[in-house]
Order: sequence, then structure tokens, then C-alpha cells
Amino acid sequence: MVCTFVHERGAMRIANARDLGLVVRQARQDRGQTQAALAVAAGVSLRWLSNLEAGKATAELGLVLRTLDELGLGLDVFPVKPEPGQLDLDDLFGNDGGKHG
Repeated sequence: MVCTFVHERGAMRIANARDLGLVVRQARQDRGQTQAALAVAAGVSLRWLSNLEAGKATAELGLVLRTLDELGLGLDVFPVKPEPGQLDLDDLFGNDGGKHG
């Protein structure tokens, strides 16, 4: 899965934690906001926000969503089709996306 963030600059494709951190940092800087000010406004610690912006992959999703909301960013998640020639293991092995029934 890949996420797309949408804001005034347009949609941005997010493929990993580093991409997410760069989007958050740029949105904060575009607002002229310090990390400390955003941390207070979003209800997160300064250390946590610094780690998020640095691309730390273990950020808690609830806090990420709260931070994005404070920045006025939306989140859209969609399945990504593999590039031509790229192997899709879900298709190969018949993975049902974790749905059992």
C-alpha cells in the first residue's frame, strides 16, 4: 500500500517513513511553525515529532493522524499495482489480504 497526502501543493506519494517525515517537516515549515509549537498544538512530545520528521519508522499511527490533522493534511490510502515486470506475491500466492472466511 502507498499513501497520498493532499494539500495546497497537490498530492504527494508517500512510500515510507522518510517520505512521511519530509512531508510533515515541509508542511510545518510552510506554516512558519517551529517543532515545539506544532508539538504543543498536536498534543505530541517534541522528541516524538522530531523522530517523525527524521523518518523514524515506529511512529504511532494515532499520533501521526493527529499531527497531520493539525497541519491541515488529508490522507488517502489505495492499493498499488505492481510495475510491469514486478512480481506481486499476493497475486502469486492468492493472498486474500488477511481476510479469512
